[in-house]
Amino acid sequence: MGFPRQVGEAGALDPRVTALLPPADAPAPEALPVAEFRAGIMDIVLATAGAPHRVHRVADVDIPGAAGDIAARVYSPAADGPAPTLVYFHGGGWVVLGIDSHDHVCRSLAVKANCTVVSVDYRLAPEHPFPAAADDCYVATQWAAEELGATAIAVGGDSAGGNLAAVTALMARDRGGPDICHQLLIYPVANVASFDTPSYERYATDHGLTASLMRWFGAQYAPAVGQALDPYVSPLLATDLTGLPPAQVITAEFDVLRDEGEAYAQRLADAGVGVDSVRYNGVHHGFFIMDAALDQAVHAQEDAARALRLAFDA
Repeated sequence: MGFPRQVGEAGALDPRVTALLPPADAPAPEALPVAEFRAGIMDIVLATAGAPHRVHRVADVDIPGAAGDIAARVYSPAADGPAPTLVYFHGGGWVVLGIDSHDHVCRSLAVKANCTVVSVDYRLAPEHPFPAAADDCYVATQWAAEELGATAIAVGGDSAGGNLAAVTALMARDRGGPDICHQLLIYPVANVASFDTPSYERYATDHGLTASLMRWFGAQYAPAVGQALDPYVSPLLATDLTGLPPAQVITAEFDVLRDEGEAYAQRLADAGVGVDSVRYNGVHHGFFIMDAALDQAVHAQEDAARALRLAFDA
């Protein structure tokens, strides 16, 4: 099957993706005021979001945290009582988006994986740089394990959220819990200390997430000298990946983050961790949440849900 296993024909950007890319003369998002960037990207994400699945119960909750309450949204499956639980962290470079932008994705995974989903509204940079988001995500995972009566716990997220899922799994291993049965890492940010990969060079511009924007995101989240080298910022730099939960790592062909995500999957495999590394060809960064526009997103969500069901039943 190969590593990574590949879905779709490689080598050409799907025309539907091309239609979604910003015009060449659009201002660089990192040049905008943060508030304007946040509003604009929310509009773009919601325009490509699939119709929301009906879920038995959806409730907004506040999770006690050391720096104040952490907002979250809990999606409960049709069955009452304890259920397997996915703690999900949204993408957005640690700076933009939130639980509303990823509502449709969390509903989809709750229905398709038949699990509770806890979507975490972690604190955003630059107002709250590292370790704020990582701490919030770990605390929320502890809360889900302790307060929801979950029969099993998985963590997952896309882009910066994939980074936070990987980091939460590292923290849980290093701090003695909670037990995590699966990591769903969707085009994760694995290394913000270096941007020297073929995918960064090849897709630096004109494919949505640019190399310049990714550098800016990293600088907002980990601005202090040396922070980017911390494994809780750049999990690819962790010296030891043994003892981590099995993972599914989803990457996109036309994505600056492709190579580091696949390198992290390979390092997990080399450490004896079970890994399903899958690359979706013809698509760009962000495709997973664009289920109204791209059938690859629907396929990827179904595949992710299948992996979650298998992990929960193991």
